[in-house]
Amino acid sequence: MNKSELIDAIAASADISKAAAGRALDAMIDSVTKALQGGDQVVLVGFGTFSVKERAARTGRNPQTGEPIQIPAAKIPSFKAGKALKDAVN
Repeated sequence: MNKSELIDAIAASADISKAAAGRALDAMIDSVTKALQGGDQVVLVGFGTFSVKERAARTGRNPQTGEPIQIPAAKIPSFKAGKALKDAVN
């Protein structure tokens, strides 16, 4: 399912226009992004938790030359599924 299909599903489920569903989805994505940028985590009980994790610096290899390169530490977004979501999928 891509973003436009998700907007269609939200609009049908909530009985709202596709434009309103698109704005709602964009607002949710924007809010989660801003919270993660601020160092917060977003917990949606039963659905899951969005958070930021630290990835340590490490040594990698250039695939063309085999030469070792340093990959710097980075912050990465993470999602951990909640129990209700896991149960729904299984």
